[in-house]
Amino acid sequence: MRRRLAVGLEYEGSAYCGWQIQSRAPSVQGVLEAALARIADEPVALICAGRTDAGVHARGQVAHFDTHAERAARAWMLGANTYLPNDVSVQWVRSVPPHFHARYSALWRTYRYLILNRVARSALAAGRALLVHQSLDVERMREGAAHLIGEHDFSAFRSSECQAHSPVRQLQALRVERSGDWVSIDVTANAFLHHMVRNIVGLLLAIGLKRAGPERAREQLESKSRATGEATAAALGLYFWRVEYPAAFALPERDAAAIMLGGGPGGS
Repeated sequence: MRRRLAVGLEYEGSAYCGWQIQSRAPSVQGVLEAALARIADEPVALICAGRTDAGVHARGQVAHFDTHAERAARAWMLGANTYLPNDVSVQWVRSVPPHFHARYSALWRTYRYLILNRVARSALAAGRALLVHQSLDVERMREGAAHLIGEHDFSAFRSSECQAHSPVRQLQALRVERSGDWVSIDVTANAFLHHMVRNIVGLLLAIGLKRAGPERAREQLESKSRATGEATAAALGLYFWRVEYPAAFALPERDAAAIMLGGGPGGS
């Protein structure tokens, strides 16, 4: 009898073309399916909560798959990690009801963008956070962010490759926090458009660097045109941070201090 399993994942995305399998480049989905298939002794097809682009990382990605194989949750986790490269890790495995869907059952998704705001580069955070030499004005960034909260047409923040049928999204929260040299931008929404988070970050960076005023966020949103936007922020600072599901599914919560970049936000 087939059963459905949910898996919690984290990965460092620098070496991958993104989540989705592509014919000529390694993908996160590809290495995970190959590892799980070895444990299941049958092909495995994963569906994730949110596809990530090339170079984007994940702390709290969730995916599901169906299988005939009977294995203990610990065996799935440890077995898969045996066959995975060091930059991809299964954090937990849980049995879920057949109606659970990693994408469609999700209530909210949160991305975090990490910025190292100092002159000296970091040997530890290379490829994992954006280095910004000039001082960022976090208060100005927060003022700009406030204009984007709520349900809006986010056409001005979608890429030309976006295939979503509607540009309307519900942005629940947009938080900008500083901890020493580190600045984090957390974006929570019901769903995201292609490059939406990186385009929001690009705008907030321009505001924080005083190249634009906080009202620029409202003006860009109302324009509904990507042509009016600031530069898209690099992928290397972006993390799929967490996804929330109805409590009835009883999926594990990740420790908020699970990630650490040299004492950065969320670290110790």
